[in-house]
Amino acid sequence: MTSPATSPAPEDLYREPNALAPHYSRFRVAERLLLTGHSHQAWPDCGFAGQLRAWEDAARLVDGKWEEAFARGNRVRAGYAELLGRPERPDDGDYALGSNTHELVIRFLSALPLRARPRLVTTAGEFHSIRRQLDRLEEEGLTIVRVPVDPIDSLSERLRLATDDEAAAVLVSAVLYRDARIVDGLGSVAERCQRVGAELLVDAYHALNAVPFDLSSLGLEGAFVTGGGYKYCQLGEGNCFLRVPPDCRLRPAVTGWFAEFSALHEGEDARRVSYGPGAERFAGSTYDPTSHYRAAEVFDFFRERGLTPELLREVSRHQVGRLAEAFDAIDADPVLIDRDRETPPGAVGGFLALRTPRARDFHEALAARGVATDYRDDLLRLGPAPYLTDRQLDDAVAALGEAASSL
Repeated sequence: MTSPATSPAPEDLYREPNALAPHYSRFRVAERLLLTGHSHQAWPDCGFAGQLRAWEDAARLVDGKWEEAFARGNRVRAGYAELLGRPERPDDGDYALGSNTHELVIRFLSALPLRARPRLVTTAGEFHSIRRQLDRLEEEGLTIVRVPVDPIDSLSERLRLATDDEAAAVLVSAVLYRDARIVDGLGSVAERCQRVGAELLVDAYHALNAVPFDLSSLGLEGAFVTGGGYKYCQLGEGNCFLRVPPDCRLRPAVTGWFAEFSALHEGEDARRVSYGPGAERFAGSTYDPTSHYRAAEVFDFFRERGLTPELLREVSRHQVGRLAEAFDAIDADPVLIDRDRETPPGAVGGFLALRTPRARDFHEALAARGVATDYRDDLLRLGPAPYLTDRQLDDAVAALGEAASSL
């Protein structure tokens, strides 16, 4: 692992030329208006070198490549541990890696005592990887309690009250995927889960590298946490994790042979399926390690450039605020498109959500004008990234004003 560097001055990322942009030459971030930072950020050029190294190691070492691959996986685990405030603290939990959060959530769910406690508590605002799976499990007889997200100020309290000794787990996001609102007070949910014997799973995907997420300060040391690198971490696909709290003894029913990897040479016990220690019990099976080569390089890049969660939060708040101010300045018809003016800026994550009944039309009109965005239902989402300048953000909103006039 490389040594941390001094973080750049935020203003060096706002003005022309952006200090980071040259490191993203393959994505041409200085030439494009990429407001998809909440979904798929550009990858730094070092990730390409990591991808090539994965191929070269396979060609050089053939089946002997796995020692190199596992070393990259450990670097990825260390990167996530830093983002969760646990660098070099191996006794504070461990990290299972997976291609996507769904496969990791499935293993988590399969480890719960659902016959004895057939109740799962969640919110009505979870991403589809959790939402769809719980919908299907409800069809099979489980009780799914969906707590409305509004009013968001009381969401954690209402989750806490909904969690009783029949609940096997609570599944909740740290930042809501549709509109970027931050869910505060999850520490009280963790306390309630511990008291009644339920597990807590926090989806931190929209928090990592957009909102600092320190487990100790949040009171989540005993929680499972899942997330990945497709969004603000710039790691690309195939880089998700499940943080497993210390002393976990759960036995996933959906289990791959890597879950007993450390015990393979100790002989099998025909009476009982064995599991390795810590997060190894949530491991899968043979996988494509290319994503970990790429991710290890990107984690090093963030460390070398001093791109800490605290700096990235400062940049994100500036950029989302800039987008909001520019949007207000175009004075669009609020019936056609408007933004949330009630949630304080500090309670919002890494993107600006604009409510409009024509979200798809805006998305397409902006794409025609060279601005990349996305939408969810009636929300148009504008996601900045640290390699964009203020001028690029202003140009994107100017295009939005043109689109509003045409629609």
